Amino acid sequence: MRILIEHGGYPVTNMGDLAMLQVAVERVKKSWDNVQIEVFSSAPDKLEKFCPNVYNLPSSSQQNWFHPLAKTHRLIPSSLSQHLSEFEWWFRHHSPSLSESLIYLKLKARRAETSHFESFIESFKKADLVVCSGGGYITDAFESKVNTTLGILSLAIKLGKPTVMFGQGLGPLKKTTLYTKAKAVLPHVNLIALREKRSSVPLLNSLGVSSNCFTVTGDDAIELAYAVRGSELGDGIGVNLRTADYANVSAESITTVKLVLQNIARDRSIPLIPIPIEFIEPHADTKAIQQILEGYEIDSDGGQSLNTPLEVAKQASRCRVVVTGSYHAGVFALSQGVPIVGLAKSEYYKDKFLGLADQFGTGCEVVFLDDNQLQEKLTTAIEYALSSSEIIRPKLLEAAQQQIDLGHTAYQRMYELVTKVSTQTKS
Repeated sequence: MRILIEHGGYPVTNMGDLAMLQVAVERVKKSWDNVQIEVFSSAPDKLEKFCPNVYNLPSSSQQNWFHPLAKTHRLIPSSLSQHLSEFEWWFRHHSPSLSESLIYLKLKARRAETSHFESFIESFKKADLVVCSGGGYITDAFESKVNTTLGILSLAIKLGKPTVMFGQGLGPLKKTTLYTKAKAVLPHVNLIALREKRSSVPLLNSLGVSSNCFTVTGDDAIELAYAVRGSELGDGIGVNLRTADYANVSAESITTVKLVLQNIARDRSIPLIPIPIEFIEPHADTKAIQQILEGYEIDSDGGQSLNTPLEVAKQASRCRVVVTGSYHAGVFALSQGVPIVGLAKSEYYKDKFLGLADQFGTGCEVVFLDDNQLQEKLTTAIEYALSSSEIIRPKLLEAAQQQIDLGHTAYQRMYELVTKVSTQTKS
């Protein structure tokens, strides 16, 4: 059994993406006794550390497939380059075999190295299943990633390979070029497991995906965090803030969040605990966390020393509430019975946190960073979470367990799907 896995974080620096990948790999391994797993990555050493005994398929091997005319694009105006990119994507989608032949001809004509391209193509042709592990990467904010992932799924589907997607948070997807591609590909994916239903289900319905082909399971990373839950709540306030462009967080709102958190922490004499998720520069969570903790937790490194999903999840177990601008800091907390206050400004993060709140049913208050009464509303939300945390915890743990069970059911559907296809192929 050979399985190819696409995922949201090739550099392996995002602890949320990595946690979902780890859970996906472990669940796939448990589904078959003898399985060879290939994973796209640009960091083979990290992949081996976090996902032992999987094969690294260099993400650079995608270059000739997705960017065969890279030199041409550098020589032409950007508007023309965009049109050419669209033509290339659709040509590959409709004519993958011809695309493969033309790329081989180009490489041989230039006497260029073909081994990487051969590895890429052979991984698809030999795969029994192509999997997309969890993430929020099918969205307007990550246009290049959407083109890549939909292109991977398109190639697999054209080759007759079963395809599944797990732990997906889909959208917003308002760019016409991306929406049209999603509409051409996603209805042909065999199974899509969603981490939330509030925004993802309406999007799939609009794309024409059959309700028989998708299910709502919650986030795959819930299982990893749930496994390290403490016997009781901690006493600190967990802190995270995402300042990347797609979060659209202003300097003014950062100052307000800092003021509120430090005022509450001082009044209660409790620690502020870093819970970083993204470690890639220039928008590493650790920098924003250090900025918020400055003047209170003097020696804090913002969580830079935490370098595994388990270590970050264990930080959440030290908390009574987590205040976060990162979705997965919220997942790690809620999965251990710790209530959260989600900070959101962009539509992308509003969808994430409101979807997460819907999944857990309680213990997830969402505060909008562009609210004119941000200081008052954030203070109220944190104080309420602190005072109600003991009552809320059992409900959160129950919701986490339910979502873990739904996740296992989805992976069982994956196994049955592949078994059915394999049986039909042999007959």
